Amino acid sequence: MTDQHTQQPAPRDDAQRGTQSFETLAIHAGQEADPLTGAVVPPIYQVSTYKQDGVGGLRGGYEYSRSANPTRTALEENLAALEGGRRGLAFASGLAAEDCLLRTLLVPGDHVVIPNDAYGGTFRLFSKVAERWGVEWSVADTSDPAAVRAELRPRTKVIWVETPSNPLLGITDIAAVADIARSAGARLVVDNTFASPYLQQPLALGADIVVHSTTKYMGGHSDVVGGALVVSDPALGDELAFHQNAMGAVAGPFDSWLVLRGVKTLAVRMDRHSANATRVAELLVAHPKVTEVFYPGLPGHAGHEVAAKQMRAFGGMVSFRVAGGEQAAVDVCDRARLFTLGESLGGVESLIEHPGRMTHASAAGSALEVPADLVRLSVGIEAVDDLLADLSQALA
Repeated sequence: MTDQHTQQPAPRDDAQRGTQSFETLAIHAGQEADPLTGAVVPPIYQVSTYKQDGVGGLRGGYEYSRSANPTRTALEENLAALEGGRRGLAFASGLAAEDCLLRTLLVPGDHVVIPNDAYGGTFRLFSKVAERWGVEWSVADTSDPAAVRAELRPRTKVIWVETPSNPLLGITDIAAVADIARSAGARLVVDNTFASPYLQQPLALGADIVVHSTTKYMGGHSDVVGGALVVSDPALGDELAFHQNAMGAVAGPFDSWLVLRGVKTLAVRMDRHSANATRVAELLVAHPKVTEVFYPGLPGHAGHEVAAKQMRAFGGMVSFRVAGGEQAAVDVCDRARLFTLGESLGGVESLIEHPGRMTHASAAGSALEVPADLVRLSVGIEAVDDLLADLSQALA
């Protein structure tokens, strides 16, 4: 393999990008017809290396597929366009993207403010990996800007936010926390996985970096694992690209192609996910065996007004607590039939899980521990009446 970090291929100039709608960008950004054959879908460049036109004479900037691959380039251009950023980077997983970001931005002794509700894998990355490297972290309720400000330290370099958060669907005012980060000389990172760029664009609200698990809504079909970073600062994009190449956890060409395929239908899927989730949340609110429902689309949700301000719709994730405690929650998961018991989220099919024993087991005993009686739903795009019937029988 090569150890040289080559210059990444320059993004294609698209003068119309700023005037095109999200739905159009999702289908066309970075996905021009193949110049050789006219193929309307970018080819899968399943290749590791590239013929050079003399030593150092690279065709289009391609040398070795860890450094750059045309299929991945297409995805990265598309991601940047959808988030309104200047640079997109595609990784082998969401955690690979997060790891690259932390090692780019931080050195031992630096401090990060993390949310009190977050994906268990993100918490594990901070508590079991970054901490051993000398990175300090503390927890804040990021839905409260004053709580975030109270956790700042002289060496705070990053404020990390999930909104909506996983699994309690908390909402953070991105613009308000961006102001806090800016005044502290820190960077604001927003994990936008639950919303997707169709529903929310954190960079436009002042965030510095957007993180995605493209495994979820971006891919949308439970058939690919991937991650992404999008930034508005080209210099930061170059730093991240250097570390991406140096560390090597890049998205492969087929995985990039699968995410590109999924993104084309992101808008129509998110509309259906959101509509179905609203109906599911309404059913749960009225159910006598449900003690609490977490969905930002509900008027009674603490973050409803902020979510309505910064999101197009409220997404497809719903969590709820079950009367009877932990075993009752596990029983609901076991009785569901149309909702498939499984980890992950964001696919066209509906999923159900018990976060305390599954996706968030790593947070047990910490400030991020989730309620034992919590059930999390990823509401798919099936006929909503069928989903409601399945939940009703699971709760019976």
